Amino acid sequence: MDLGNFLSALTPLNIVLALLGVAAGTVIGSIPGLTATMAVAVLVPITFSMEPASALILLGAIYTGAIYGGAYAAILLNTPGTPSAIATTFDGYPMAKRGDGDLAVAIACFASVFGGLIGALALLFLAPPLSQVALAFGPIEYFWLSVFGLSLIASLSKGNLLKGLAGGAFGMILSTVGVAEISADIRLTFGSQTLIAGFGVVGALIGLYCIPVLIDLVAVPDRHLKMENDVRSVRIREAAQITLKSKFNLLRSSVIGTLVGILPGAGGSVAGLVAYSEAKRNAREDQKFGEGEADGIIATESSNNATVGGGFIPTLVLGIPGTPPDAVILGALLVQGVRTGPTLFQSGGSIVYTFIYGLLIATILMLPVGLLIGRYAYKSIVAIPKAILVPAVGFMTIIGTFAIRNSISDVIIMICLGVFGWIVGRFGFAASPIVLGLILGPIAEQGFVQSWTIGAATNNLAGVFFGRPISQAIVAFTLLTLLYPAFSTWKQRRKTAKAGAN
Repeated sequence: MDLGNFLSALTPLNIVLALLGVAAGTVIGSIPGLTATMAVAVLVPITFSMEPASALILLGAIYTGAIYGGAYAAILLNTPGTPSAIATTFDGYPMAKRGDGDLAVAIACFASVFGGLIGALALLFLAPPLSQVALAFGPIEYFWLSVFGLSLIASLSKGNLLKGLAGGAFGMILSTVGVAEISADIRLTFGSQTLIAGFGVVGALIGLYCIPVLIDLVAVPDRHLKMENDVRSVRIREAAQITLKSKFNLLRSSVIGTLVGILPGAGGSVAGLVAYSEAKRNAREDQKFGEGEADGIIATESSNNATVGGGFIPTLVLGIPGTPPDAVILGALLVQGVRTGPTLFQSGGSIVYTFIYGLLIATILMLPVGLLIGRYAYKSIVAIPKAILVPAVGFMTIIGTFAIRNSISDVIIMICLGVFGWIVGRFGFAASPIVLGLILGPIAEQGFVQSWTIGAATNNLAGVFFGRPISQAIVAFTLLTLLYPAFSTWKQRRKTAKAGAN
């Protein structure tokens, strides 16, 4: 961690690679279906002839740009460009609907840059000690973590907890279709060869979020987004002031994203939902989450970008990918001859520190690149007529879904889930609990089965499920998440009754 590594990251080649990587990642991430994992995987072959540090900088820049790019579609189309941007739709799209889409895009950019810097700084200064946190997580901790994630359905249900729980349960049922996580049994396929592979998260995400929006665009004659005046630029100063005003939410969400990022398999979607739930739980009385609250965007975008640096901690120190894109980057490292593990910072310290400084530079470059692309993205989405917008977005969703596994069946499943999501949406069932259940279902199942097996073998089920300190802490947070809304409602009713009596 010396000046030489920093200067190596500042070479013209590395700066250009960081700039191009951020721009390419942002564009790819903004297209529904083309995830950060896919963005990194597609461009990995380009890096084989590069120096290891330069290759890492390019891949890291693509990754961080793609995570931010998912916010564009989430805000302007109500469709997460990447799974990490699921929670960004909750307040981003309502802001765009009322004419503040340019402000929402700028806020997302500032929050993403701050979260990315916190994650990268944690990687720079805290990688070895934080990697031990990942090692402390066993199957039971992952089970309780998924239960904690499912408890967030209370925050995603938009006023109807029973419908939210039903959506979450349906999502978990969808996650069991195909080959079982542990036993490899074939379940709920009804003889279909197509369903053996199960319901892909990205395809389901595109269908449940994007298809209902396209149907509504066709059904409603009004303009897609409100624009009273000509858009000359994104509202940079106003967005900076709003983001700075929510500095505590910004810092808390970035820390959440970093910590979730170091847990292998959790990823930005879980981090965004946890950070959003915490922001909503600590909201002021005048804040209305789900109706265009800026703090919702700040929480989700800062946390999901913080997972980039956080995810590299177990990847580099332990050789355990923290997020799916990290697994692709780990493979690229192995091709380059770089062996990750506890000794990496000693044996390959110059490569690692040059990469970390390059990631910091790429994150800083994301601010001007993101604001520039965001300006034209907003102007284009607002100005494009529906007759062009709907077919273009529909084409991208089909291509994005097909590209995941090169399967027409995935496209058919995506369309069917989309139509289903539009129908149940008419009855008040939101897509978010379904997607959350689909994402967390496999994690919960695998952790539960493994923990039950261990408990049965040691004849100590209660000790396995409730005896570990980390498990007890997660259970306590879960109970707090479930009970706090009820307590808050009771407190508000009591305050109203007291005011009425006076």
